[in-house]
Order: sequence, then C-alpha cells, then structure tokens
Amino acid sequence: MQTVTTLEMLRTALASLRAGGARIALVPTMGALHEGHLTLVRRAQAEADHVVASIFVNPKQFGPNEDLDAYPRQLAADAAMLEAEGVALLWAPTVEAMYPQGFASNISVAGVSEGFCGAARPGHFDGVATVVCKLFNQVQPDLAFFGEKDFQQLAVIRTMARDLDLTRPYADNIIGVPTVREADGLAMSSRNRYLSPEQRAQAAALPRAMQAAIAAMEAGADVAATLAGLEAALVAGGFASIDYAALADARSLAPLAALTAAPARLLVAARIGGTRLIDNMAAGPALK
Repeated sequence: MQTVTTLEMLRTALASLRAGGARIALVPTMGALHEGHLTLVRRAQAEADHVVASIFVNPKQFGPNEDLDAYPRQLAADAAMLEAEGVALLWAPTVEAMYPQGFASNISVAGVSEGFCGAARPGHFDGVATVVCKLFNQVQPDLAFFGEKDFQQLAVIRTMARDLDLTRPYADNIIGVPTVREADGLAMSSRNRYLSPEQRAQAAALPRAMQAAIAAMEAGADVAATLAGLEAALVAGGFASIDYAALADARSLAPLAALTAAPARLLVAARIGGTRLIDNMAAGPALK
C-alpha cells in the first residue's frame, strides 16, 4: 500500500492505478478504524479493481465545543489495518493540504441537513459536504462507500452529488453499507472508546430500545407515544439526555407522524456521560 500526503503525490499514484481502465473505489474515513470501516473496505474490494482509503480528521465538521482535539488519531495503526485488507492507496492529507491558506469555499445542502444532527450541530453538514466534495474531486472515484450508521450524512452526500452533477462518483454510485454492530447490538463507532466500562454496558440500552420501538410502531402503536417511551427507556437505562428520537421518511428524512407504505427510518442521538451516540434502524417497508 502506498501512502500519500500531497495532491501531487495523489494524482501520480491515481494515474498509475487507473492504467488500463481500472475501477477505483473510495472509502473516506476520519481514522480510528474499527470493523465497521473494514467492512466498507471489503465491500469496496468486491466491487472495484483498486480501493483508495482516506484518513482526514476534518476540522470543518466539528463545532467549537466538540471533540476535535480529543478525537482519536492513530495513523500508523490505521495504515497497517488498511494494508492488511489490501487497500492500494491511502490518502492522508494534512489540514494545510486540504484547506490551504485563503480557502474560502463552503458547500451547504438544504433540506436533508437541517434536522436531527444538523439542528444539534450547526454547520456540521456544511463541513461534511465540503470535505467530501473535495475528496470526490481529488480522487475521482467510480464508487464511494459510506456506513449507514451516519444515515443523515449519507443523505446529505447523495443530495450534494445529484445537485452538483458529480460524475465521479455518480450519486447512484455512492453506496450505503449496513451498520456493523457489536455482539450486544451497539453500533460500532470510534466514539465508543470514550465510554467507561459501566457506560459501555449501559449503552446497549440504545439498540434494544430502538428495536422495541420499531416493533411497537409496526404493530400499530402511536408513533409519538412510542418515541416518548423510547426516550424514557434510555434515561432509565443510564443515558443523560436525548438530542432527538424521531421517525422519518427514509429518502427525504422528513419527520413522520405515522408509518406509511413508504420506507421509514428511526433515528436517535443520545448522550451517555460526555459521549454522544447516534444510531438508526429501518422501519416499515424495506428501502429499495
């Protein structure tokens, strides 16, 4: 695996990989890799000739009181994991390489970015859309792979690609991969390492409460009452607060007051100790 840190190095390496018309897949990450990231890499390996992974802790998607400085950084260990998976190229730019002096552009995606994490973290999805658009332009991948755990992020990125007429990758070639979970159901996340042993045990209440809520709503229970019960269950299970617990249309992310014939998603963000955990699960008909 080759590791590159400048755009010049990246362009030279990509030209070599593309020889003969090879298909390139991109797996963007912020590092602190776990099995969820590696699942994205394996899916990419199955669908492309070469996989390019990026590791960049993007300051533009962190708010002033968020965990940018504390966010785990372990480039050497991450690179070893990617190399073991057969990744061809690691793009690991510095902040200065990604946002050179005088950088003044911003991408804002209305609608799908405005509720849920967008409301709780103002400016977050502008930072996500801007850096992902740059990664797409830098790598020009045929395919890109993202985890469904950040379901709203995936919707923002797909909307951005459609609205800006991106061709590498086309919006339809931005692939969402199902969330990878621990044995007790907790979604894998780099932030899980912030949890104390007691908090980690309590965190398993999140997927359990979500599964129970989905079962209740699919059986005909009132959505508002079910969501209130989900929040109460999380607080009783040790969570300090709930940013949101909502049922939304799986495509538009518009809030729903009831399940319909259209695919839906239950989305939750809750805090345990100083850690904010997000999760989502399908409800109603499957999304196609």
